[in-house]
Amino acid sequence: MGVVTPAGRAAPADGTAPADRTAPSGSTPGATSADRVPRQDRLPKQDRLPKQDRFPKQDRSRATRRRLLEAAVACLAEHGWAGSTVSVVAERAGVSRGAAQHHFPTREDLFTAAVAYVAEERSTALRALFPGAPTEGPADRSAVVAALVDLYTGPLFRAALHLWVAASNEEQLRPQVTELEARVGRETHRIAVELLSADESRPGVRETVQGLLDMARGLGLANLLTDDGARRERVVTQWAALLEEALD
Repeated sequence: MGVVTPAGRAAPADGTAPADRTAPSGSTPGATSADRVPRQDRLPKQDRLPKQDRFPKQDRSRATRRRLLEAAVACLAEHGWAGSTVSVVAERAGVSRGAAQHHFPTREDLFTAAVAYVAEERSTALRALFPGAPTEGPADRSAVVAALVDLYTGPLFRAALHLWVAASNEEQLRPQVTELEARVGRETHRIAVELLSADESRPGVRETVQGLLDMARGLGLANLLTDDGARRERVVTQWAALLEEALD
């Protein structure tokens, strides 16, 4: 038989506290002292646990979106438009099809956003190669020409090319790709002008810079069939010499 406690409750025969004993404020009934975490606002600042991320859902959403965009570019570069469905991209990104469609309701939205995203990333990387230019002096023009050519010989250009081909046959896709390419082209031209310290007020300078970008695009097309790095290097060297003469 249990022992009657002062509160009038019967304690178990083994002397333990009643099962419905009120737990201390801020703890879970039945939790041990080691399991209880004090309220952080009652502790000295130096003893408080690190704050949790205020927007964990938003962070997860951004991470999911980024994985989808990177997976879309990779699929487009490897499989082309016909082989790059939302399901294929979602599987590669490690998310459900529903999650993919939550971020990008249509296939067209997904792939145009993917190419735009990587184009912006490449523009950022291009600037990072020459962080002091042009405010701290012009960048080496040969290096700038080589970096610009690299923009058109990687997976981004391959993915963009597949998107262009698809847009030529898809009425729903064409306006988005046209607008995207115009925006990316303007941004690339502006960065090239800055890095080359080109004065476009002089006759022919703007056309010279645009010619460089058109040449780089042509080298990118040639690279789709075969990687002719040696020939490309000679062309880049010649173009850098021509630019020095034209811009100076």
